[in-house]
Amino acid sequence: MDKPSNSLSAAARNALRASQRSDVPSFIVMDVMQAAAARQAQGGDVIHMEVGQPGTPAPRAALEAVKRALDVEKLGYTVALGLPALRERIARHYQERYGVVVPPDRVVVTTGSSAAFVLAFLALFDVGAKVALPSPGYPCYRHILTTLGQIPVILPTDDPSRWMPTPEQIDEVVRCEQVSGLVIASPANPTGTMIEAARLAQIASFSRRHNIWFISDEIYHGLAYGPPEQTALAYADEAIVINSFSKYFSMTGWRVGWLIVPEALVRPIERLAQNLYISPPTVAQVAALGAFDGIDELEANKHVYARNRALLLEELPKAGLQRILPADGAFYLYVDVSEFTTDSVAFTKEMLQDIGIAATPGVDFDFERGRRYVRFCYAGTTEEMAEAARRLRTWRRLAQKS
Repeated sequence: MDKPSNSLSAAARNALRASQRSDVPSFIVMDVMQAAAARQAQGGDVIHMEVGQPGTPAPRAALEAVKRALDVEKLGYTVALGLPALRERIARHYQERYGVVVPPDRVVVTTGSSAAFVLAFLALFDVGAKVALPSPGYPCYRHILTTLGQIPVILPTDDPSRWMPTPEQIDEVVRCEQVSGLVIASPANPTGTMIEAARLAQIASFSRRHNIWFISDEIYHGLAYGPPEQTALAYADEAIVINSFSKYFSMTGWRVGWLIVPEALVRPIERLAQNLYISPPTVAQVAALGAFDGIDELEANKHVYARNRALLLEELPKAGLQRILPADGAFYLYVDVSEFTTDSVAFTKEMLQDIGIAATPGVDFDFERGRRYVRFCYAGTTEEMAEAARRLRTWRRLAQKS
């Protein structure tokens, strides 16, 4: 008897294909991170300025909380909305930091802000719904939306608007495109710019009047170098706020974030979370609860970012990189490199290959204009930033035109 073949026929291979919804662009910063890791695996050195993560570990208070829990707790599932103690502590954070009262039962703990966006987009928007997004902006907004069968509508921003959408733009897109929602990040990725309180209030009021969902991405709150950040909840109780322990709290790999949602959305999101994730990682939630006791350490980290920011704003122009967007917050500099290239992907590949600096091409954040931009993350050590500036000053590609 003939043995069954393990090989598929051509017809079967053609039939067994990935879904169309999986055909989204890559998150380019992760591709750069992979290329940097490959260089290091071959013995090359890398200064990591590509991925937006602190160079510091979780605060000691978070690690101590985990150590205690490992000795005495089972660390099984939590309820889908997260540890009650953590939800209560996040709610208290809004009172302490912003003077805004948030009931703990409106707090949803998530598996990083990524899961928060998936849950929010699923709960708020049906297939085919249009959602307005600023550009340049975080690429995963549009990638998640398209994967879910929703439609991103791009709002180009520019220098006169301080790289934030204007109320006039939003009014036009609501009238012409019939959008169901709007996402704004402040401080923003990749630009580092922040929205003024008055404009935030205008947008919140407009969203309410026109019955569109306003989603405020606040994951870089805590990292501002001038006027303090404002939460959208100060202007619109019905706003959807997304935050994370990754950036200010220095806990990227722990994968824990949160949502603040109106009471009517808590149960729908709970049902989605139960089915998609069961619960956020328990050990990460324990660490997150402990992290609130490490604010002094986190503020010290922020002082390092401020020094790095000041150093690069002084040194990068000496390397010929003079066109830098306002850097109000977060830990990024978005740099116009059009004097040297119109292909930021090739430019960053050469930079990694030639001088071991990993940075992210602007096309990750703005497919059209991003060919002229590169994002540098300055969340590493000050010594690394100084060395990066030195290498850039002597790099052939820049030196030829300086």
